[in-house]
Amino acid sequence: MALLNILVYPDARLTKISRPVKEFSEDLRKFVRDLEEIFRSFPGCVGIAAPQVGRFERIILVDISDKPKHVNHGFLILINPEITFCEGSSLGREGCLSVPDYTGKVERAKSITLKALNQKGEKLEFQMSGYEARAVQHEIDHLDGKLFLDRLVSRRNALSKRVEIPAKP
Repeated sequence: MALLNILVYPDARLTKISRPVKEFSEDLRKFVRDLEEIFRSFPGCVGIAAPQVGRFERIILVDISDKPKHVNHGFLILINPEITFCEGSSLGREGCLSVPDYTGKVERAKSITLKALNQKGEKLEFQMSGYEARAVQHEIDHLDGKLFLDRLVSRRNALSKRVEIPAKP
């Protein structure tokens, strides 16, 4: 198991802005493998960003393929992701590994155009909408030192305590 720990709010490091990846080395590929291992260890998780484990580089992983009703591009490793176009608006509830006890209502773009690099430094471009677009926007926020808490639609009633579903005997 990779020795990476999730930073949890109110850890001040979560507000740090991440720097672009410049070197596409074996170290980067190893880190991505470790990050994926951590990501996969949280059932139901749809994304993770490098800053959540204390590495302040612009790297995110997103995978909503477990949610069959949502159109998606499968498991994505996105390095230096940048949203080049966004359209529409959608309100939805979000949770986060770094804010484990709460979920909140957040407004996001309904569809986006995204450019990024893969682990080899090759250019990627995607058109995304719905849940996948929301997940990518959420993870990019981590790269910019933001949490979903910074985007709540209302400070009064948009935040909810996460309800634990008891395991079946």
